[in-house]
Amino acid sequence: MRLKLGFLASHGGSSFQAIYRAIRAGQLDAEACVVISNNSKSAALAFARTAGVPAYHLSLQTESTPELLDEAIKRALQAHGVQSVVLSGYMKKLGPQTLATYHQRIFNIHPALLPKYGGQGMYGDHVHQAVLAAGERETGITVHLIDEHYDHGETIAQCKVPVLSGDTVESLSQRVKEREPGFFLEVLQHLAAQDTFIEIPT
Repeated sequence: MRLKLGFLASHGGSSFQAIYRAIRAGQLDAEACVVISNNSKSAALAFARTAGVPAYHLSLQTESTPELLDEAIKRALQAHGVQSVVLSGYMKKLGPQTLATYHQRIFNIHPALLPKYGGQGMYGDHVHQAVLAAGERETGITVHLIDEHYDHGETIAQCKVPVLSGDTVESLSQRVKEREPGFFLEVLQHLAAQDTFIEIPT
C-alpha cells in the first residue's frame, strides 16, 4: 500500500526528515505530500521547501480562531491528497474537523511506554525527568493513534529503550531521540507492506 502522508511539525521534524529520506532511498513505499507547521521559522518547513515538498505555516497567527485554524489544516491536508497524517514533534492539539476527517489515520510518536508518562504537559524532557524520578529501569517509544485527548489513542507499536545507571535527562533524551526516527519508519514500513496495524517487534 503506497502511503500518502501529510506531516505536522513544530520544530525540527526529525521523524519527517528521516521518513522523507527513506522514501527517496526507496525504503518506504510512500509519498510526502505536505508539511504543516505552527512555527513559521521551523526547521521542518525549511527542510520541506528545500526538498520541494509543499510547506505551510498555519497557526493562530495566520487564522483568527481555533475553528478556522482547524479547517485550514484539514483543507491543506485534503488539497494535497493526504490519506494518513504523521505528527513529528507537533506541539498543538488537533481540532475536531481534522480529527474526524482523519479518524484512526493520525500517528504520533511519544518518548515513553504509554500509558506511563503521557498526558497534558508530558512531552520532551518532562517525560525523561519523570522516568528518572520514578527510578525506572527502562523507558521507550510509543507510536499511537491520535484522538481528542493527549497521548490517549490506540497504541500501534512500542520499542523499549534502557535506562542506564548514571543517566541524566540529557543522556536519556539523546538515547530515545536516536531511536525515534528509525522506529517510526519501521512502523510505517509495516503498514505500507501489510495494510494493517500490527505489532512491531522490539
